[in-house]
Amino acid sequence: MEDWSARQYLKFEDERTRPPRDLVAQVPLQRPRLVVDLGCGPGNSTELLVERFPQSEVMGLDSSPDMLKQARQRLPQCKFIEADIATWKPDPATDLIFGNAVMQWLPDHPAIMRRLLDGMPPGGVLAIQMPDNTREPALIFQREVGEEGPWRDHPEIKAAARDHLPTPEAYYDLLKPAASHIDIWHTVYNHVMASPQAITEWFKGSSLQPFLSPLSATDREKFAAAYTKKIVGAYKPRYDGKVLLRFPRLFILAVR
Repeated sequence: MEDWSARQYLKFEDERTRPPRDLVAQVPLQRPRLVVDLGCGPGNSTELLVERFPQSEVMGLDSSPDMLKQARQRLPQCKFIEADIATWKPDPATDLIFGNAVMQWLPDHPAIMRRLLDGMPPGGVLAIQMPDNTREPALIFQREVGEEGPWRDHPEIKAAARDHLPTPEAYYDLLKPAASHIDIWHTVYNHVMASPQAITEWFKGSSLQPFLSPLSATDREKFAAAYTKKIVGAYKPRYDGKVLLRFPRLFILAVR
């Protein structure tokens, strides 16, 4: 899969930054020694952590060179490293591991979360936020278009759709043996979008990317057009012509 686009992702920076802002507000730490932003992307979530913990060392980690380039320009005072979360191990001084909208992309991510929590010092916090929207029309349509078009037999397209997240109960049972405290909650955001077409632009920066990346430029346009047609049919304009994008997210905060 080709690299993620920081520019596309940041088209909706304000909306995308609301969930990490809500998550960092619940972190029960005052002055963590080392804060690591997993899947830091273009640095919008890292910036929140720098603001919340100005006396702490804050580091960002991502696998995307384009995202890291943007993050380094945004926060030149922070250290950013290119690494794979699936194999990365936290430093013993890591008091906060913060993962905003990244774990859902990793195969067997619950086991990775447990491994990370196991590697933290007593009192360390694992704070995770993930989209829990695979049952929403916008995500269902991605799978449908992937199965309906001339690209349906492409192996990368077949594997592009995300699986449903496990239940909160499953996360609790997995993490609680290693945690002194766990808090799990859902928040449903209703983002005000300029038009149905704006929903397509939103997901081009996230869950549509694995579908579009393997395709030729012509097929990308066809895929996006077929997807947008479904979006227009499902997301009806409100009285001012704008549409609401319903977006459920799951939050998990585990204290070692």
